[in-house]
Amino acid sequence: MKEILQELADRRAEAWLGGGQRRIEAQHAKGKLTARERIELLLDEGSFEEFDMYVTHRCTDFGMDKTHIPGDGVVTGWGTVNGRLVYVFSQDFTVFGGSLSETHAEKICKIMDMAVKNGAPVIGLNDSGGARIQEGVASLAGYADVFQRNIMASGVVPQISVIMGPCAGGAVYSPAMTDFIFMVRDSSYMFVTGPDVVKTVTNEVVTAEELGGAKTHTTKSSVADGAFENDVEALAEIRRLIDFLPLSNREKPPLRPYFDDPGRVEPSLDTLVPDNAHQPYDMHELILKTADEGDFYEIQRDFARNIVTGFIRLEGTTVGVVANQPMVLAGCLDIDSSRKAARFVRFCDAFSIPILTFVDVPGFLPGTAQEYGGIIKQGAKLLFAYGEATVPKVTVITRKAYGGAYDVMASKHLRGDINYAWPTAEIAVMGAKGAVEILYRSELGDAEKIAARQKEYEDRFANPFVAAEKGFIDDVIMPHSTRRRVCRAFAALRHKQLENPWKKHDNIPL
Repeated sequence: MKEILQELADRRAEAWLGGGQRRIEAQHAKGKLTARERIELLLDEGSFEEFDMYVTHRCTDFGMDKTHIPGDGVVTGWGTVNGRLVYVFSQDFTVFGGSLSETHAEKICKIMDMAVKNGAPVIGLNDSGGARIQEGVASLAGYADVFQRNIMASGVVPQISVIMGPCAGGAVYSPAMTDFIFMVRDSSYMFVTGPDVVKTVTNEVVTAEELGGAKTHTTKSSVADGAFENDVEALAEIRRLIDFLPLSNREKPPLRPYFDDPGRVEPSLDTLVPDNAHQPYDMHELILKTADEGDFYEIQRDFARNIVTGFIRLEGTTVGVVANQPMVLAGCLDIDSSRKAARFVRFCDAFSIPILTFVDVPGFLPGTAQEYGGIIKQGAKLLFAYGEATVPKVTVITRKAYGGAYDVMASKHLRGDINYAWPTAEIAVMGAKGAVEILYRSELGDAEKIAARQKEYEDRFANPFVAAEKGFIDDVIMPHSTRRRVCRAFAALRHKQLENPWKKHDNIPL
């Protein structure tokens, strides 16, 4: 019996060592943790249950039959984050560069199937050089099997990808289909083809950082939702994100203890909107002063900063926030902000997370670049996302809500449940200046008359009361009472039931 137990201990020790001490030290020298160290930091202490520790590859070509490392380059299993079940896979760069083989893929597929069956999030810690070349098409088949499971799990359980090393080729498409992608600065990269291939094919000279680093994907491509300084910070922030999310689409968002009075008033909000209509203000201030304990988890903070998306809690329950940001492009909607917000709204709706929208939007950004880039279809994505969402939707218009952008931003006409406006709100087809120039074109030569017409238009429409008279605004509220009114609104909508007509699936404008 002792010999059998010793063999088990020896086999475990071999598996825990991965690619060996020398490769572990090389990983540490790059400022990166090993696959198992990452899991230890991500999950509650002592909660990890590993699957398939002893699995090895089946390849016999190119001398691979002489090298069999237990686990085959990925550590898989389940554990808990603050007591809540999650499934996790962590690719081990010390074993064949984390490359994906047939058995490596089977291990990932196994825990993804379990996650869907048991209703728990999947967290992928990606650190892979891509397909294992020695295995050829078997490796590609493995990728496709993982992709199919990403698709089937979408909207069923939250899927989170953390890019913690170089990910190239097929290794980037699985993360691309997950709900959230996070990167680590200076040590993680994502690209379909690396710098060497780019140089060979297009003659462009580009570094790995420029081509697929964290800055590129958080500010330009929008592939990543956020970037962190190192592995430790990344894993701590993923734990924080998991706390906001339901385990699956069968569950309501988690309810956490809260110590913030739902009836709290914020007198400073009465002066948040400047007297000058052209002067910006920071929408983050309103979000933080509305949220429980001022806690806001922002998504895609560095991309399309003219719109803000993220999670807060109200009375302990998760709420998704979408807010125009007057500090950037005056809060205009453009291609990037429409895409960013639409995807966020659809995630919230898929997982029954209520949506709070703060509106200050002067319209869609004009220009040939926007039109050529397809702003019509891109803007329609956000329109579509809000219109199809059946979760509770509460909207607060703080200042401008002009034209089609008013409609798009969770208006009453897109099945907004409760729509409030501050007294500073201006709800109209367009701003006074533009409207007067169209309505009174014949008087444009007379500056005095035009000024009078402009004031007349502002007096009539630069307020929330015309919309309120028509029932499009449910109430005009004092800014300082925003938290109290929004909390009460969501409490009243807690048992909302709304279903869309049966369909195989919709055809959102892509």
